[in-house]
Amino acid sequence: MMNRMNPSRIALMIGALALAFGFFAANAAAVGPGTATLTVTAVGKKDTSPPIVTKDDVEFYLNKERTQVADWKHADKLYLAVLIDDSLDSTISLQWADLKAFFLAQPDTTYISVAYSRNSSAMVAQDFTNDHELAAKALRLPLGSGGAFSSPYLALLDLMKRLPSSADRRAILQFSSGIDYFRGDFWIRPPDLDSTISLAQKQNINIWTIYAPDAGHRARGFFLTSRAQSYLSQLSDETGAESYYLGIGEPVTFKPYFDELANHLSNQYLLTLKGDGGAKGRFHRDKVHTELPHVEFLAAPQVFLPPAQ
Repeated sequence: MMNRMNPSRIALMIGALALAFGFFAANAAAVGPGTATLTVTAVGKKDTSPPIVTKDDVEFYLNKERTQVADWKHADKLYLAVLIDDSLDSTISLQWADLKAFFLAQPDTTYISVAYSRNSSAMVAQDFTNDHELAAKALRLPLGSGGAFSSPYLALLDLMKRLPSSADRRAILQFSSGIDYFRGDFWIRPPDLDSTISLAQKQNINIWTIYAPDAGHRARGFFLTSRAQSYLSQLSDETGAESYYLGIGEPVTFKPYFDELANHLSNQYLLTLKGDGGAKGRFHRDKVHTELPHVEFLAAPQVFLPPAQ
């Protein structure tokens, strides 16, 4: 015998279904076919805090053509993954007190995870949490030479594929020497650098990098280290972020880097645009500009528009 359902319960179920349909319909419209989101960082003169930037202050160019901005809003929620190369010299742990202070200074809308790159993979020590004290407890000494023979770019690819899917900001702060020990040929461009940049651009992930020397003797060579730093710098520039380093040695303190990064993260916007992604989706060159005095933008020079259907 079939049970009869209470009419009030039926009404509640219908209401819930209607709300769910409305929710998914709204989100489908926000991130529908041919729509992409780009994280843009406003930078003031000499890295001071810039003024508030409105949609009317922004000029956006797609393939050198002026394009209408569909939406522009100050970003709140952030998923920040901290990736530490396990091949780094253990002296970097002297910087962890300032890194912990950086964690604790972040707003509750910032979710932090901590991972260590080893064997060309990202080993997560603490998943995303807005309990910043808990995230700080995941900081430890790198393994040094025991974490060598790894690729910082393969580890980034591994981490990015496991980041939560979100329309909110996503960023990675990577501590690395930039040397690809896994590939082993230090005289050529790392073969995984371009694919790392492309995936970050496609997923709208900013990769901020801080150079630190590793525990191997190879990192002490000026030519090798300079090339590795230039690759880290390109990685950050192409993903709308910045790279921090001071010569081939480790600075006395990373605090100025953390202070500048905190300022950048608090002045980020989400730019939404619509365009033709074709049948398979495609990359388009972009440029974000403003006439506001003493204000410039950091943004990835390419944006990926998803398939039109």
